[in-house]
Amino acid sequence: MLGNVLELARALIARPSVTPDDAGCLDLLAEWLTPLGFTCERIDRGSVRNLWARRGSAAPLFCFAGHVDVVPPGPREQWLSDPFTASERDGKLYGRGAADMKSSIAAFVVACQRLLAAGNEPAGSIALLITSDEEGDAIDGTVRVCETLAARGERIDYCLVGEPTSVERLGDTIKNGRRGSLSLRLTVKGVQGHVAYPKKVKNPIHLAAPLIAELAATRWDEGDVHFPPTSFQVSNIHAGTGAGNVVPGQCVIDANFRFGTASTAESLIARVGEMLVRHAVDHEIVWTLGARPFLTPPGPLSTALSTAIAKVSPVSTALSTSGGTSDGRFIAEICPQVVEFGPCNDSIHKVDEHVRIAELEPLAEIYRQTMQALLS
Repeated sequence: MLGNVLELARALIARPSVTPDDAGCLDLLAEWLTPLGFTCERIDRGSVRNLWARRGSAAPLFCFAGHVDVVPPGPREQWLSDPFTASERDGKLYGRGAADMKSSIAAFVVACQRLLAAGNEPAGSIALLITSDEEGDAIDGTVRVCETLAARGERIDYCLVGEPTSVERLGDTIKNGRRGSLSLRLTVKGVQGHVAYPKKVKNPIHLAAPLIAELAATRWDEGDVHFPPTSFQVSNIHAGTGAGNVVPGQCVIDANFRFGTASTAESLIARVGEMLVRHAVDHEIVWTLGARPFLTPPGPLSTALSTAIAKVSPVSTALSTSGGTSDGRFIAEICPQVVEFGPCNDSIHKVDEHVRIAELEPLAEIYRQTMQALLS
């Protein structure tokens, strides 16, 4: 008997898979996929659990990708129901991970069930890449699976990531790319001393202030047709000894660039370096490249997905590259076409996270029709 999306989504939500613990979710998925002819392989690294489930060996390979790990629920007393007990109220399914992204994963599996139950063998292969390390460090999750696939020459032709991309109604937004993320920690050094003796101190906050002002005011690029201009934001400034009459010896600034294809991480680092030379501050700087931007121009995958949405959900669909980073950045290294699509994202990471129950079956049908269009 075919399952339904609500049934599997409830079972996944009931497993408290706070990152990087999968809490048995991957075993549950393997139980559903193995009878469909999938070979379920675990590619675990350290405390991270990863599932690579594939059916078939022929090209093209269509892959669903996602994560079963969730962020902590926060204060449980603020939830109207237990975050790890799926609850239905007012036409919505509540629980941590309901929107991000256990409902999508349930819809993946049910879409596969229904495609195969139709009796038409796909002209290609189907895979699911599921990790427990997307909400955490993202070091031993999807990126490790992609490395393993690349090492053995296993190519993905189309990948649909089940991130919750819809904004107001199911189907209104597809993500066909994401901006890159480049972070810096800048330590401006000074000379500590008593505030009453300004000639004997060198205030690092004063030295950092004009530099921060220039960084914040700089127009880094103009963006392009797919990405907005690069943004720069300071997230933290730390200085002071705890005493009101002491000039600190250093000031530490944390900041982040979100950038598209009009700039590169290397060009941004070089431009900040030029500013540091001009401002002549004694400093140390540490850079962290969290993600490079990726973009899938309109093509077969986005067309198949948009067509499926139009048949199932009467909304106008837009392609977007907004939002934060996702595991799509890793998959794009081994797959030429990567898009993200899933339920509404208005409650993700919030107390009382939820999805609309009426949108669960349409989500699976959109996934099924997209697969069928590309594997027929």
